[in-house]
Amino acid sequence: MTHNYLPDAGVTAVPAGPLAVDAAVALGDVPRVFHMPHTTLAENLEISARRFPDKVAVQFYHGATTYAELLAQVERMAGYLQQACGVRRGDRVVLLSQNSPQFIVAYHAILRADAVVVPANAMLLEDELRHIVTDSGAVAAFAASELVGQVAPLVGTTPLRHVIVHHYGDALPAQPDDGLSIPDWVQQRSSGTALPAGAVHWQQAMAAGSTPSPRSAGLDDLCMLPYTSGTTGAPKACMHTHRTVMVSVAGSQLWRRSHAESTFLAVAPMFHLLGLQNGVNAPVYMGGTIVLLPRWDRRTVAQLVARHRVTFWAAPPPMLVEFFAQPGIESFDLSSLACVVGGGAAVPDSTARLMKERYGLQFVEGYGLTETASFIIANPLAAARSGHLGVPTYGVDARVIDPATLTEVPRGEVGEIVVHGAQVMLGYWNQPAANAESFITIDGKRFFRTGDLASVDADGYFVMRDRLKRMVNASGYKVWPAEVEAILHTHPAILEACVIAARDPHRGETVKAVIVRRDGAGVSEEELLAWCRTSMATYKAPRIVQFVERLPRSATGKIAWRELQEQEMQGAPLPNHKA
Repeated sequence: MTHNYLPDAGVTAVPAGPLAVDAAVALGDVPRVFHMPHTTLAENLEISARRFPDKVAVQFYHGATTYAELLAQVERMAGYLQQACGVRRGDRVVLLSQNSPQFIVAYHAILRADAVVVPANAMLLEDELRHIVTDSGAVAAFAASELVGQVAPLVGTTPLRHVIVHHYGDALPAQPDDGLSIPDWVQQRSSGTALPAGAVHWQQAMAAGSTPSPRSAGLDDLCMLPYTSGTTGAPKACMHTHRTVMVSVAGSQLWRRSHAESTFLAVAPMFHLLGLQNGVNAPVYMGGTIVLLPRWDRRTVAQLVARHRVTFWAAPPPMLVEFFAQPGIESFDLSSLACVVGGGAAVPDSTARLMKERYGLQFVEGYGLTETASFIIANPLAAARSGHLGVPTYGVDARVIDPATLTEVPRGEVGEIVVHGAQVMLGYWNQPAANAESFITIDGKRFFRTGDLASVDADGYFVMRDRLKRMVNASGYKVWPAEVEAILHTHPAILEACVIAARDPHRGETVKAVIVRRDGAGVSEEELLAWCRTSMATYKAPRIVQFVERLPRSATGKIAWRELQEQEMQGAPLPNHKA
């Protein structure tokens, strides 16, 4: 059975040999050449289980699962998918869950069954899931107990036929751990109660003791269909193979100097590529230990970092702001942390300075998209630059072009980032029109248009300016919100800021700042506006300030600026977003 998903005949979508980094870029101690392992994601777990059978693979609060135990569970569940659910090579299986050991088992079981993982945001409702299930043609699903109500109605009304239901508490030891605060919803265990038609309990599937068929999927088989946020219409699925994902996983770990003794904190949602790549795929490939939490809890994170000597943490910047701002943080031993990476925004100067001065930590910014399997541009560890995305990584050709003419712009000028690399998706699933708009050919290479605006400095480092469609046009002056936000974050009273466009009868648009003040900060709107006028060019300075208690966030912890922008343009009052 052959699976050829390559989108364009004559276009090379796989690396022909070792991948290298531009020799002109300063990398410090990062190796310039990377040889990609020719193993699938399913094989990675088998290899780590053979190398480290008794080592802890997953630490879930006070419950530990070794690599041998993890592989045994994966094998049984993969066998159940094939024998009881009829899952065949290339079939799609939805995974709907918060971070948990069951998520990791289900993920690898789907891969071991030669099937394709469809990770779904745990906050999606029934109609949103209906689109994903119908679009992907998923025949089976894994769902956490609190989410089964969203997916069960799809059985029989979509291609979905089977649902396997898990309870997070079943992965916890019977004895309590008084030192950690475990939410009640996490502690709930399966009671064997009746489930909707087509659904079975996780334990029932495991008890079947099924054995999977020999692996047949290869590097160029689809392994994953992650859906984009759908901000410009219905969500679209990104077609990733074992190869595209492995280029990102293995390359990022060489770049960041991780190893088998690294301990990875997994608190970013695993249904998103930041959490999945850095909290599941990377540690399993390396044979490291995953310390995971179902949801963000800054105090429990501090306890887990200290208790399990976490070394690696991939986090969106807002998590780091909250984490290092929490009362009593200085009482925790965080000395094990060696590498803190993330993307989507720069860490405010005050947080970056605290990390550096108190803990010797440099926040290492990177850039990636769901379409690029996350890792594509990154700062070298020994040559990281604050406020910079970094440089193109192994085998990546990244350029900045004029969005209108599609020609490359001179260094220092702002344009759209386009990327070519072995980790770029094959295309959007069943979306020929979107693929035609998203890919262009330059110098015989197929480039993906990111829709992100950046410039490149004299040393080859990319600097984010903003999304192509995120721009304030004030009296003809173009204002990039990210630049204004960076300046706002230097104000001692500001914890977080999000800049959006507001309608203005004279300027067309004007700059509005939605602000979260630090605890105890009493700065007024008038004071802040006056400060802005003295801190940045007049056309950039916000004319409107609104204070809120919290900013809305996406599932991955990024500030949901589009939500604020849409509410502003629709004339709706901005919510306070109280915790």
